[in-house]
Amino acid sequence: MREATSCGGVVIYRGKILLLYKSFKNRYEGWVLPKGTVEAGEEHEETALREVREETGVSAKIVEYVGRSQYTFGVPGDIINKSVYWYLMSADSYYSKPQREEYFVDSGYYKYHEAYHLLKFSNERQMLEEAYHRYRYLKRNGKWKKEDWGNKRDSRQ
Repeated sequence: MREATSCGGVVIYRGKILLLYKSFKNRYEGWVLPKGTVEAGEEHEETALREVREETGVSAKIVEYVGRSQYTFGVPGDIINKSVYWYLMSADSYYSKPQREEYFVDSGYYKYHEAYHLLKFSNERQMLEEAYHRYRYLKRNGKWKKEDWGNKRDSRQ
C-alpha cells in the first residue's frame, strides 16, 4: 500500500460553489471539486491554490482550513491510501476554464443544493457541507470579506 497526499478547495463566489466535470475516455465521469497532488517542497496551502488555478483558471484566496478526507483506491499492482486536505476559498468572479489536459470538460458555479447532488464522491459532499457551513457562519457574522483575509496566501503569489 502506498500513501498519497492531495490538497483542494471548496471555492465560493456569491454563495455558489465551483465544480469541475471530468470525463476520462468514457470510463470516469462526474462532477468533482478541484484538487491535486502535493509537489516536492510545497506547503498544503500552496498546493491547494495551485491546483485550483491550474484546473479551473481561478485565482482564489484561502479563507480557512476545512478538514481532511481519506480514501483508498486500486491501481495495477497496488493500493493507494490517499489523504486530501481541503480549504474554504473565495473567488472574485464567476470565471472558470476547465483544464483539458486533466480531462475536465466543463466547470461552473452552482448553488449549494445543486453542487451537493452533482458531486460524484461522498467524501467531497462531506467537505462541501463543512465548508458551506463555515461560509454561512462567516457571512452571517459579517466576516466574509476579502480584507479580513489579508494574511492568507493568494494564488497569484
